[in-house]
Amino acid sequence: MTEKSMRERMLAGELYIADDPQLGADDARAQRLTFQINTTDPTDAAAVRALMTELLGGYGEGSYIRPPLRCDYGYQTTFGARSFANWGLVCNDVATITIGDDVQMGPGVQLLTSTHPLEPGPRRDKWEAAKPIVIGDNVWLGGGVIVCPGVTIGADTVVGAGSVVVRDLPAGVLAVGNPARIVRQLVADRDAQDRTDPDPHE
Repeated sequence: MTEKSMRERMLAGELYIADDPQLGADDARAQRLTFQINTTDPTDAAAVRALMTELLGGYGEGSYIRPPLRCDYGYQTTFGARSFANWGLVCNDVATITIGDDVQMGPGVQLLTSTHPLEPGPRRDKWEAAKPIVIGDNVWLGGGVIVCPGVTIGADTVVGAGSVVVRDLPAGVLAVGNPARIVRQLVADRDAQDRTDPDPHE
């Protein structure tokens, strides 16, 4: 059996060392494209969209990421339709980052998939790994939110500005703090509001 390359180990979510020549080429591609994105006239929407489409694994119709953008590889990140990210989005996409439709992200959001061994020896030897992040449809991440490796955030959930999300959040809740904690159910509140609001067409 042929031994896996370090790139193959990375893509499989296994421990790897980032000395693979293909990873170096992938990194250089991402840095070239993000440099072009971040230095292109921001009012030239067509040029920015073309570069984003080339960089990312998917860039949905009607979506917009406001530069500057930073990422490791780009192709590991998919951005859904009609979603928006304000200035300074960081996609540490060593593992996959999946962003749904109609997502809103404030300035300075960080989506961080990378992990390192707690044991000092392997960490000194430069072993690392990563865990995927999933952001569900219609999620709102306030400014400065940090999402840690392996986290899934359910649809319709809101995360308050400056929060650090270290574990999964279900759909339809408000979470705040460091670490982020659920403080309110939103879907149930919305359903109750729907039942009590008068129909404007009646």
